[in-house]
Amino acid sequence: MSSTSDPPVLRRRVFYISGYDPFPPRRYRELYRKEAADQAQISGYEIDVSRSAAGPSEWQVCSTQDGHRTLTSVKVLVWSDIVRQSFPATSGGTYLAMVRTARVYVFSGALQRLVRLRKGPVIAAFYPVVMLLFQAALALAAACLVFRGGTGLMTGDRLIMLRTALVAGAGLVAALAVLRAFRAMDKRFFAHYLMHDFAYTASADGAYPAALSYRLDGFAQQIRDALQDEADEVLLVGHSSGAFLAVTVLARLMRRVPPDPGGPVLSLLTLGQVVPMKSFLPGADDLRRDLRDMGAQKEIFWADVSAPGDGCSFALCDPVRVSGQATPDTRWPLVLSAAFTQTLSPDRWRALRRRFFRLHFQYLCAFDRPGHYDYFRITAGPQTLRTRYGGRASSPSVITTALSGQALATG
Repeated sequence: MSSTSDPPVLRRRVFYISGYDPFPPRRYRELYRKEAADQAQISGYEIDVSRSAAGPSEWQVCSTQDGHRTLTSVKVLVWSDIVRQSFPATSGGTYLAMVRTARVYVFSGALQRLVRLRKGPVIAAFYPVVMLLFQAALALAAACLVFRGGTGLMTGDRLIMLRTALVAGAGLVAALAVLRAFRAMDKRFFAHYLMHDFAYTASADGAYPAALSYRLDGFAQQIRDALQDEADEVLLVGHSSGAFLAVTVLARLMRRVPPDPGGPVLSLLTLGQVVPMKSFLPGADDLRRDLRDMGAQKEIFWADVSAPGDGCSFALCDPVRVSGQATPDTRWPLVLSAAFTQTLSPDRWRALRRRFFRLHFQYLCAFDRPGHYDYFRITAGPQTLRTRYGGRASSPSVITTALSGQALATG
C-alpha cells in the first residue's frame, strides 16, 4: 500500500457507532474524557475534552500533538433506543430468543463455519446459552423443592387435588422468582444482554430490521452533511457490531452521493469487529453487498484494528475476504493488530486478560505501552487515517480464507 501524506488536520469531525449497547451516549463521552487524559499523560501530548451545547451525544476535543493544534468534534450516532426496545419484556422472551437464535446459526451452517474461523467469539456466544440454561436449572430446582416440601404435608387430606395445584403454583412462583432475580443481576453476568445481542444480529436470518435500516440512512445523511463543513477529515468509527453498521452507512453514502474529491478526507476505522457473526447468515445480503463495495472503492481509507487478546472479536479476520466478498478490485481493509500483549504492560495485561468484556473496549482506552495504535492520536491528532497508516501493510497473520459459505453479493 503506497504512502500518502495529507496536510495536517486542523479541524476534524468524528462520528462513533457503538456496538449493541443500551446505555446512553454520555457513557462514551465520560470514557473518552477519562482515557484521553490518561493517554495524554503517558504519551506526552496535550488534550482537553469539553461538553458540547448540542447535548450528551457530542463533545469537543482540543489537542496539541507533534506541534499542531487540532480541534475535533465527536458525535455518537445513537441507536441505543433501538437496542433497548429489542429487549424481551420477560425472561421467557429471552429463552425463546435463545432457541430462535440457535436455530438460525445451527441450521444455516453459520455456526460451524464461525468455529473454523475463530473459536474465541464463538465460545463467547455459547456463554449466555450456558448461563441461561444454568439459571433455568436452578429455577427448576427451586420449583421442585417447593413442590416436594408441600406435597409431603398432604397425606390423607381430602383436598389433596386442590392442595397439589396450590403447591404446583407455589413452585412455579418460586421458579419465576429465581429467573427474575438473575435478570435483575444481569449487570454482573451479562447473560441476558449477550443473548439479546446475538438474537438481534440473527433476527430475520441476518437482514437489517426495518427500524435499524432507517436509522442507518439517517447516519449516512449526517455524515453527508458533515462533508459540507470546513473540516479537514471526517472520520467514522465503528466498534464491535458497530463495525458492520459503519460499513453499511458508508456504502449507502457512496452509492447515493460519493464524496467531493475537493472536500474533507473521509475515513473509516473499525475496531474489535464481529462482522462474520452477521455476514455469515443467509439473510445478510445487504451487508455482504456493502462489504464487497467498500472493499473495492478507492475514495475512503479503511483501517480495521483488532487484537488476538480480545476474545469477543474476530481478531485479524479480514471482514471482506472471510465473508466471501473479495473481487479482483478488492483493496480494503488494512487489517492491523493492536497487540494487547505488547501495548499493555505485563501488570496491566494480567489485570485485564480475564476481563473479557473490558478487553473488548480496550480499543477506546489508554495503553501504557502505546504502539502504532492510539485512539486519541487517531481521533484528535493532526494526521488523517490515511497519513498515519498509508505506508503500512496488513499484519502478517491476517486470516483471509473465505469461510462464509455465501455467494458473492450482486446488484
